Amino acid sequence: MRILITGGAGFVGASLCLRLKQNYPSYTVLAFDNLKRRGSELNLTELKKYNIEFIHGDIRNKEDLEAVGGFDVLVEASAEPSVLAGLGSDPTYVINNNFNGSINCFNQCLKHNAKLIFLSTSRVYPIDRIENANFVEQDTRFSFAPKQDEVGISINGISEELNLSGARSFYGATKLASEFFIEEYAAFYGIEAAVTRFGVIAGPRQMGKTDQGVVTLWMANHFWSQSLKYIGYGGLGKQVRDILHIEDLISLVDVQIHNIQQFKNKVFNAGGGLENSISLQEMTRVCEDITGNKIVIHQDNNNRPADLRVYITDNTKISSAVGWSPQKTLQDVFTDVFEWMKADEK
Repeated sequence: MRILITGGAGFVGASLCLRLKQNYPSYTVLAFDNLKRRGSELNLTELKKYNIEFIHGDIRNKEDLEAVGGFDVLVEASAEPSVLAGLGSDPTYVINNNFNGSINCFNQCLKHNAKLIFLSTSRVYPIDRIENANFVEQDTRFSFAPKQDEVGISINGISEELNLSGARSFYGATKLASEFFIEEYAAFYGIEAAVTRFGVIAGPRQMGKTDQGVVTLWMANHFWSQSLKYIGYGGLGKQVRDILHIEDLISLVDVQIHNIQQFKNKVFNAGGGLENSISLQEMTRVCEDITGNKIVIHQDNNNRPADLRVYITDNTKISSAVGWSPQKTLQDVFTDVFEWMKADEK
């Protein structure tokens, strides 16, 4: 099998390349990336070690993709992943990359009769619908209340039934637009595709930033004793996200590559779920316990654009349909990130 992974030098893409090559040595795995995101170039040495071919290209340029030649599966893991992209600035890059670039990928799948694995995002769900949900404030976190007025929101989180009407960010809008076009390609051209809306993903190899990669950011600042800041919602650090270990994402993509019939014409959520949810305040405690370091946490009461008080993935649909559920715990996520930093400390 010949597998092309776009964004193949990034956190998710490189992790996928390496694990698939390790699991299936006879497969040809191609990592395609424009190396725009700082830190992605650090993965090239590891890719080369495992005989994974790196192709320096940009999905916005169809000629770059055409130069790859044929393939059996395309995993679309390239994206501008920041929810803040295009907010208060020109959104051209996020639109061109996440939407127009994806269309180029779909056309290559069509040309080569290849399967498509599309990594979408939980950010396709409208901000106001989630922000207006009933919630309770507890000692260390916000939680969804047991009683909700909106279909698709429950104490277990956000399900695929949530109404998609409303603004969501340029990042979320481009991914949702791509989802809609995949539906058209499947209906009129017969492309076989798996579409998954992933929540927050974390693990070794991720570069942490305030708008993407929060687990790495939190652990790194504790590891090197640097200060952090609770931003928004009173500056208390009670915002909650569920965390999915990169290995659990890889296990799902592996199933999709080899059993795509289970995923055709369907869209699934996939995240850490309620059992793997954590607030920033709780994250601080975990990082303190693992590193032994206590750092200064500043407070900023001002909410960031497109932020959410709570997001938790309801995995009920995918667990019922294909039997997938996260196997890694929150402790696994934070410990693995810490051990990666410790091993590669310079």
